Amino acid sequence: INTRAFEHLALEASLRRAIEKDEFVLHFQPLISSQSHRAVAVEALVRWEHPELGMVSPARFIPMAEETGLIVPMGQLVMEKACRAFAENWTSDDGLEYISVNVSARQFFQEGFLDMVDSTLEKTGMEPRHLELELTESVFIQDVDRTVELLDQLRKKGVKLAIDDFGTGFSSLSYLKRFPLGTLKIDQSFIKDVHRNQDDLAIVRAIIALARAMKLRIVAEGVETEDQSALLIGEGCNILQGYLFSRPLPLLELNSFLTSSVS
Repeated sequence: INTRAFEHLALEASLRRAIEKDEFVLHFQPLISSQSHRAVAVEALVRWEHPELGMVSPARFIPMAEETGLIVPMGQLVMEKACRAFAENWTSDDGLEYISVNVSARQFFQEGFLDMVDSTLEKTGMEPRHLELELTESVFIQDVDRTVELLDQLRKKGVKLAIDDFGTGFSSLSYLKRFPLGTLKIDQSFIKDVHRNQDDLAIVRAIIALARAMKLRIVAEGVETEDQSALLIGEGCNILQGYLFSRPLPLLELNSFLTSSVS
């Protein structure tokens, strides 16, 4: 127990130093249109290049960042890196409509979050319409009125909004209609066996029907096989994301991927 406690404290100290020294890099996973079969967006995913441990798994440091509150300054770094990457590397000629960035509940409700988004867009020269913020259901059940207020202000700025990992939380569907969302992402836990499990297929169909009725863009996460892809396209899913198409890639590899998919 003492050893684990020491390792926990050491990792927390390293994480604080990583934020100060900006040891984080972004990898980007393409989102593929079910119609054109080309990338129409990318999701920015943070990676930690530890000077001694090498690449540290997000599964190891993201929960700690949430627990300690370090997710707030780290999230700001990630958003700035993502916006700068899009503004400096891609245009409409590349076919990319937006970059998606994950935002934690703790970051979303932090005082000054809207000002941080504004300053990040201004600093990086990023157009708001090219930025999508992904929020999990945990955000929506904390303070509904405050959430609606913040989301409305973001939408008025032109920023896109998505609900991530849909179906895994406990948010009421009556709340969903109040949120000015543009995208609904189906959690990969429902996609894994969707082509051979009738319960998963029924859930996916229900989510797609709900999203279409509410005029939301539908993204399926965790697509790994041709069978999954064909089924999801047949059911009316707009965008597919997963290892079938590409793992998350460093910037240079992503640009090569985009070039090869266009040619």
